[in-house]
Amino acid sequence: MPDTAPLSSESFSGHAHVAAPPPPGVSVRHDWSLAEVRALHDLPLLELVHKAQSVHRAVFVDNKVQLCSLLSIKTGGCPEDCSYCPQAARYKTGVKAEKLMAVPEVLEAASRARAAGATRFCMGAAWREVKDGPQFDSVLEMVRGVRSLGMEACATLGMLTESQARRLREAGLSAYNHNLDTSPEHYGDIISTRTFEDRLRTLDRVRQAGISVCCGGIIGMGESVDDRCNLLRTLANQEHHPESVPINALVAVEGTPLQSQQRVETVDMVRTIATARILMPQSMVRLSAGRQQMNEEAQLLCMMAGANSLFFGEKLLTTGNPEYTQDMALLEKAGIRPLEPRQEG
Repeated sequence: MPDTAPLSSESFSGHAHVAAPPPPGVSVRHDWSLAEVRALHDLPLLELVHKAQSVHRAVFVDNKVQLCSLLSIKTGGCPEDCSYCPQAARYKTGVKAEKLMAVPEVLEAASRARAAGATRFCMGAAWREVKDGPQFDSVLEMVRGVRSLGMEACATLGMLTESQARRLREAGLSAYNHNLDTSPEHYGDIISTRTFEDRLRTLDRVRQAGISVCCGGIIGMGESVDDRCNLLRTLANQEHHPESVPINALVAVEGTPLQSQQRVETVDMVRTIATARILMPQSMVRLSAGRQQMNEEAQLLCMMAGANSLFFGEKLLTTGNPEYTQDMALLEKAGIRPLEPRQEG
């Protein structure tokens, strides 16, 4: 008989294909139809949250929250045209192009994040794709340094080749973030410089290298409810569910094509997170961009719906994020314990 013991948050190792068999009563599927996903998403809110919370508690028995810190190691100047992104060179958003940070600077930031309670350190570079050479070699050194601190190392660097993915894995990279952003149908309205299939190919290379996949999307970009559901369906119907699923609410930045989009309502964020939790029960669902616009009650409702990871710190790449002291006070008031940093042997 397979081991069907529920997981704890400590069980998340940051490596691909390590999910234990789900506990009894929890279904892991890869064949969802859009109609099924939409039916879940549209349940009465309290019923949906109850279903998601039941799945969450069955899988993650300790109900801890992982704290993640994200640093922009190379800001601005990106040649792509992602309509939501203030780092695109073609938009006048006030974000200036900067050089890749030095390795010691990045590792100092990682040390501070670890001291503040982060167990995952994410490094983001505003590149369309990774170029081999001294900059990529520096990133590999950053990955090795972060892992030596006893933290999970995550990177988002754009598109990868097979050899680059392999070298990142050899350096110890725990996870690679490469979001699908939105549904295949809505994708062309948001980005024209990289195809949806390009993103899927990069995810496949990450998987083949044995790196954990961090892949989610953004809501509030003018998409339909079916688009939101189809994004989640696409993620859930992959051969392996992403180990990490960040759910972002659009932060409308002046100067981008989406600057006039209305703020995402809390109920929409909660529905998306709860649906993601049910579809991908063993994934870490990450409450990501847009938290600064949410009050404490909204954030707690998202955690009730199945979010078990927060990005914390003053910035999430180039947009604001709740301050550390506010995050810690919120978790303490709610009686939620953060996942402790892992000691590396």
